Amino acid sequence: MTSPSRPLTPAMQQYQEAKRQYPDALLLFRMGDFYELFYEDALVASRALDLTLTARQKDSAGGGIPMCGVPYHAIDGYMMRLVKLGHRVAICDQVEDPKQAKGIVKREVVRVVSPGTFTDAGYLDAREPIFLAALAPLAIETRATEGRRLLGLATLEPSTGEFTVTELEGDRAVEALGEELRLLRARELLVPAGSDVERLLVDVDRDGLRITAVEPSAFNLDTATRVLLDQLQVAGLQGFGLDGHTAAIAAAGALVHYLRDTQKVDLVHVRGLSWREKRDALIVDNTTLSHLEVVRAIDGSREGSLLHVLDDTTTAMGARRLRAWLLRPLVDVAQVHARLDAVEDLAFRAVERGKLRETLGSVHDMERLVARIALRTAGPRDLVGLRQSLAAVPRVRRIIEALQSPLICELAQGLDELADVRDRIAHTLVDDPPALARDGGLVRDGADGEVDELRGISRSGKQGIAGLEAAERQRTGIQSLKVRFNRVFGYYIEVSKANLHAVPPDYQRKQTIAGGERFITPALKEQEERVLGADERLLVREVEMFDALRQAVALEAPRIQRTATSLAALDVLAAFAEVAARHNYTKPQVHDGDELEIVDGRHPVVERLSREAFVPNDTRLDNTAAQLSILTGPNMGGKSTYLRQVALTCLMAQAGSFVPARQAKLSIVDRIYARVGASDNIARGQSTFMAEMQETASILNTATARSLVVLDEIGRGTATFDGLSIAWAVAEYLATNARARPKTLFATHYHELTDLADALPSVVNAHFTVREWKDQIVFLRKVVPGRSDRSYGIQVARLAGLPRPVIARAREILSGLEQDELQRGGRPSLTGMPRGHDARQQLGLFQTLGPDDKLAERLRSIEIDQMTPLEALALLAELKADLE
Repeated sequence: MTSPSRPLTPAMQQYQEAKRQYPDALLLFRMGDFYELFYEDALVASRALDLTLTARQKDSAGGGIPMCGVPYHAIDGYMMRLVKLGHRVAICDQVEDPKQAKGIVKREVVRVVSPGTFTDAGYLDAREPIFLAALAPLAIETRATEGRRLLGLATLEPSTGEFTVTELEGDRAVEALGEELRLLRARELLVPAGSDVERLLVDVDRDGLRITAVEPSAFNLDTATRVLLDQLQVAGLQGFGLDGHTAAIAAAGALVHYLRDTQKVDLVHVRGLSWREKRDALIVDNTTLSHLEVVRAIDGSREGSLLHVLDDTTTAMGARRLRAWLLRPLVDVAQVHARLDAVEDLAFRAVERGKLRETLGSVHDMERLVARIALRTAGPRDLVGLRQSLAAVPRVRRIIEALQSPLICELAQGLDELADVRDRIAHTLVDDPPALARDGGLVRDGADGEVDELRGISRSGKQGIAGLEAAERQRTGIQSLKVRFNRVFGYYIEVSKANLHAVPPDYQRKQTIAGGERFITPALKEQEERVLGADERLLVREVEMFDALRQAVALEAPRIQRTATSLAALDVLAAFAEVAARHNYTKPQVHDGDELEIVDGRHPVVERLSREAFVPNDTRLDNTAAQLSILTGPNMGGKSTYLRQVALTCLMAQAGSFVPARQAKLSIVDRIYARVGASDNIARGQSTFMAEMQETASILNTATARSLVVLDEIGRGTATFDGLSIAWAVAEYLATNARARPKTLFATHYHELTDLADALPSVVNAHFTVREWKDQIVFLRKVVPGRSDRSYGIQVARLAGLPRPVIARAREILSGLEQDELQRGGRPSLTGMPRGHDARQQLGLFQTLGPDDKLAERLRSIEIDQMTPLEALALLAELKADLE
C-alpha cells in the first residue's frame, strides 16, 4: 500500500472514488491504452489471468501500489475469463477525449459485468439461455404467525429480454426455489444485503451460481413498483397478473434496478413481464430431468439427451425455444393440439418445410442481436446481421401462406417485416463493415453529406501525397524514395543510407533508422494535416452516425422481439416435423381423459444411438383397471429403457412433438416423476438409498391423480427384507391412496410384489421375456402381460465376466436361499438338500450331470431311437421309482 507520506495522485484519487461505488467488483481503470487494476484487485487478477504484477508510486523501500493491466483493445477476452471464474468486473472508462481534456481526463464506471449480465457472444452458448435471478423473501416476517413462507422469484435473460416472475409458498418453498434455479441454470442470484437469506439458501445447490448482495432498498415494495412501472411504461401492474403479489413485485423491481445500475443504459428490450404459475405447465423436476436425460445425458453432455435428438433447429433462438418447450411442456389440451396440428401441417408438406428451413438458416440470433443493440454493446456487423435477418421475413411469410394450421397462421400475423428498420440500416452501413465502429469505414457513400465531403478530402489528400512521392523522386533523383505513414510519426519520407548524399536542404530530419533516415517537408506536413484532420473528423462523424442508428434501432426492440419470437416458434415446429418425417414418428391423440395407450413405442434416444434394431413395446395405463403396472424381468432385459420411453413419450407429446410409436393415445399429465437409476449426494452426506427415499417421499407427497410415475428398483439400497417391505408399501400406497392414485410403472426384482395384482383390481403385472438356449440367455426386450419369477442375475454376472468359481458358488448359495435354508450363523447353506447330502447332486440352471453319476450313466446307455413308446413309459416309471 502507499505510504502516508506519499499522497495519492489525482488519477489514483479518481480510482479510489470509482472503487468506493463498486467495492465487490474488480475495477478495470482505463489509463491510455491499458485498463489497469490496483491493490487487492491487481493481486486477484494477476493470479486469475496470469499477468505480471508490478507497482505504482514506488517508494525508497521498493514498495508501492500493486498493479497489473491489460490492453484496452483486448478487454473483452480478459473480461470473459474473469466472469467465467465468478467475478464481477466494473469498467471505468475515459468519458472525454484526452486531447480536449483540461487537467485529468474524466472517467466513470460505464458498465458492470457479472455471470448473470455478461451478454458478449464469446461468453454465451448460442443454444442455451443465461438467466439472472432475484429473490425477495419479504413475506417471511409478515406471515410468521401463519407458519408459512413466501418467496418472490424474478428471472431475466439479459441477452434476450425474457422476463418472468413467480412466487413460491409453503413449507417446500426453499426446495422449489432450488428446483427452479437448477432448472433455469441461473448464473447469478440477487438477494437483499444483510438479510438472513443465506440461511434459506443453505440447502440450495449453488453449483455455478453466484450470490450477489444488493442494497435492501431495491427490494422495498414502493421502490420496486415505481421501477417496474417506469421500465414497463405502464400505469399499473394488474395487466401483468401481479396484483397482490408483493414478493414477486419486490424481486422483479430489484432485478431491474440492478440491471439498470450495472449496464448504465435504458433497457429498451425489456418491455414485457410474464407471471408464471406452476399449474400452467407440465412439471418436470430436476431429478426427473436428470433420470430421463431430457436436456443433459448422465455424463453432463448434451449428446445423448432428448434435446440433442430433437434439436434439428436452424437458428440459435429456435434451439433455445425448443429447450424451453421441453422444460415446460403444455398442460392445456387446446394448446397441445395447436402445436401438433402445426407440426402435422409441416410434416406433410416437405417442399414448404424445406424452403422454410433453408430460409430460416439465413436468420441470425435476432433476440440476442436486439439485446446487444439495446445495451449498446453491438457493433456494425451486428446491425448488418439484423438487416440480413429481417430480409428473410418476407420470404418466410410467402412460404407459410400455403399452410392452414391456426398456430402457423397466428405466427405469420406476428411477423413484422420492419422494412423501415431494414432500409435505414442498409442506407447507413456498408455491406461488410468492420467489427468495431472506431475502426472507421462503416458508413455507406451517399448516406451523409458531411461524411462524403470528409471522405473526399481524405481521398484527394492521399492522392496528393501519392503524387508528392513521384514528384520528390523526380526532383531528388532518388528512385527508392518512399512516402510512408505510421500512427506515431504520421507521414514521412524515407531515404536509404546510400542516397543520403542526394537529400535536398529543405528536408527536415525526423528519425534515424537502421537502413537510412526519415524526413518531412513543409509540403508533406501540409498534406498530412489536411488528410489526418479529415480522417479524424470523419471517424468522429461515422461513430456519431452509428450511435444514432443503434439508438434508433433499439427503440424498435419490441417489434423486433415479436418477430424473433414468431421465427423461433416456426423453427421449432419445422424441426419437430423434420424429425418426425425422418424417424417415423406419429401424431399422438392427446385428450383430457385417463387412458394412456402406446402401441409399438420406442425410446427416442436409444433408438437413434443403438447399433441394434430397437424392439418396440406397448403400454396401457388408466385410473381404474390398469392404474399401476408391476414390471418384472431379467437384469439387462430393458426395464429402465421402457420406463423412460413411456415418460419421454408423454413429455414429447405435451411439448408439441410427434412421438416414436405406431399409435399413441395419451391423457394429459400434470407432472412426471421418474426415479430410474442410482444417484447420491456425497456433498450433503446423502447415500444412494437416502437420495432414493427422499425422491420417493416427494413423489408420494405431491403426486396427483393426473400424474405419471415411473419407479425402478425402489428399496434396493438396504437389506433384502427392508427393501421388499418398503417397495411393497410404496406400491400399495400408490395403488390405494384415496387422495391420489397416479398412473404408475413400477419395475422391480422383488417378484413377491406381483401378488399385489391378485389383491388389488387396479394393479396389473407385466414382464420382459427371455429365452434360454445352450447355456445362454437371450434378451428378447419384449413386454408381455403376466409375472416373471426369475431375474437371471447370476447369468448376467457370468456375461459380465465374473470368475467361474464365483459364478459356481453363487449358484450353490442361490439354491440354498431359494429354499430358505440358513445355517446357525445365518450363512446360506450350500444346497437345499437334507444335511449330509452331497451338494454336487443339486442341479443348477446350467449344471451338467457328473461323470460318476449312476443315473447319468444309465441315461447315456439308453438307445432312444430303438425304444417303443411303451418301453419308454416303462423306463420312465422305473427311473421315478429309483429316485423315490
